[in-house]
Amino acid sequence: MDALYPRLLVRDFPACSAFYQAVLRELLGVEPVRVLPGYASWDIEGQTGLALFARDRIAEAVGTADLPQAAQVTAMLVMKVDDVDKAADCLARHGATVAAPPQDRPDWAPTLRTAHLRDPEGNLIEVQSY
Repeated sequence: MDALYPRLLVRDFPACSAFYQAVLRELLGVEPVRVLPGYASWDIEGQTGLALFARDRIAEAVGTADLPQAAQVTAMLVMKVDDVDKAADCLARHGATVAAPPQDRPDWAPTLRTAHLRDPEGNLIEVQSY
């Protein structure tokens, strides 16, 4: 199970996806396990090692789409959990602020449920289950 992994939030998804496909193939011998419009991920030893996501899609999800590009988040930490609501509550009790409350995201994946929070430094965290 992918417990914890980085997700880069990119402006030019096609260019970044092509870049990481070539680099990870050559350096680590890995191919993407998923390439969808605005999303790609690579597994290393059965777990997600890296994921890319179109920055504008996450900006819409967390309510920052009106901010200038320079102010948009460029990376986030993703945690797969059994219960998104419980995990979001845990993070909030420990000082995280909610950017987007727990919700189903069928437009991202059929059974995906996410919440987005910010740690005390403002770093974006996604808790997810599917």
